[in-house]
Amino acid sequence: MNNISKSFSGVKALVDVSISCKKGSVHALVGENGAGKSTLIKILSGAQRPDKGTICFKGKNYESFSTREALSFGISVIYQELALVSEMNVVENIFLGREIRMTVGIIDSARMRQEANKLLEQMGIKINVNREVGELSVAYQQMVEISKALSRNADLIVMDEPSAILAGHELEQLFRIIQSLKDNGVTIIYISHRLEEVFRIADEVTVLKDGQHVVTRSIEGLSRAELVSAMVGRKLEEVFPQSANKAGECVLEAHGISTDTILQKVNLKLHRGEIVGLAGMVGSGRTELARALFGADKLISGEIKLMGERVEFSSPADAIRKKISLVPEDRKQQGLFTALPIKNNITLPILKKISNWFLLNRKMESALVESSKKQLSISMASEHLDVQFLSGGNQQKVVLAKWLHTKPEVIIMDEPTRGVDVGAKFEIYQLMRRLTEEGIAILMISSELPEILGLSDRILVMSEGRIVAELEHAEASEEKIIEYATMGESKAA
Repeated sequence: MNNISKSFSGVKALVDVSISCKKGSVHALVGENGAGKSTLIKILSGAQRPDKGTICFKGKNYESFSTREALSFGISVIYQELALVSEMNVVENIFLGREIRMTVGIIDSARMRQEANKLLEQMGIKINVNREVGELSVAYQQMVEISKALSRNADLIVMDEPSAILAGHELEQLFRIIQSLKDNGVTIIYISHRLEEVFRIADEVTVLKDGQHVVTRSIEGLSRAELVSAMVGRKLEEVFPQSANKAGECVLEAHGISTDTILQKVNLKLHRGEIVGLAGMVGSGRTELARALFGADKLISGEIKLMGERVEFSSPADAIRKKISLVPEDRKQQGLFTALPIKNNITLPILKKISNWFLLNRKMESALVESSKKQLSISMASEHLDVQFLSGGNQQKVVLAKWLHTKPEVIIMDEPTRGVDVGAKFEIYQLMRRLTEEGIAILMISSELPEILGLSDRILVMSEGRIVAELEHAEASEEKIIEYATMGESKAA
């Protein structure tokens, strides 16, 4: 793609962007929301026409082409929202609109099943091709999408945030399939905000920012710091704002707390003005600890103290009244009402405060929403817009805004930057540090070790439901955290 430009109503989405992909390679495309990634891919797929520039594919130059032509050339795009018909089976989805027919025009179901099985076998996947797609896991649905692309003899497959909907073992399966596709000469454009994936599977990476090409580099020899710096326009040390204040008095204490899930005699302390990072492997008990501190899971032993006084939570409502807030790991399922407007989500916990009997004070509601918008830099066209239409970063800011109106003393953040782009991460990091400067204590759960190391004043490591290590910021390293997280109590002993 050479010197591609595109504007919408006078707003420049792409300005002279060029990108070149080698056959049989994985080329990562990264950048913040609004960088121009989606527009570039829509032009490549034929969904939009560029205002300027050319596309060279297999040695031929095009000013533009239709989506049908793109597919016929061998260009396929697998979007984050999968384009499958859940009521149809695997075979029907793979060959939808291109059914194999016998000479008399009758659909050759037997041959289609055979071809579908061959495609899946090529990727090392075993699926009953007669099953309805809606009955499959999201990971297997994604494999059906890839099979559909291969059935069109795709030479170039664009994967838009393919890992966003996958669990750990499913992600490994995707990486194996990508490697298999590479080995067979298929070129992959891999769009992701998860930099660890980019470094693992990409051969080259292109960074877009504000609709412009920043840099294209080989992954070999490229550091994470250099890539982050290119994406956000800042040095890595500027991404994680450091604490300018000393930790204050102890706000929250847990003494020997256990639950009937996984927690076993957990002890911890949170002080005013500090961020405590909670690290550990998936299943180590981090989320369960957050739920216990928030009153969502009942304690079977131990106690929790706030400002030195013992408290008992029978529900999250009790914790909220005691000035504890939880930003959950799954904001769409647990933190937001996505089908409701932004204003309703932001003011939900304080409806009683802005209502007189059953009458809502609309003026006060709008003032609070406007205050949140300015304080957290929430990008929204209108407070009446449903929250589902916001970007991941802005959705997370709405969750934070909701809790800040409750005037919390303690905020528990479970994966606070999951599913948000690098620019939004930086804004959330700044906000977290600003909150600690106001005296709020933050317990941050994160699976991203650079985030844990960059933001935390202290780091707790969990394994098998216990806290097995406490590290000061200066002594912590990725190697130490991983060692404690994987060796558990044997290391701690």
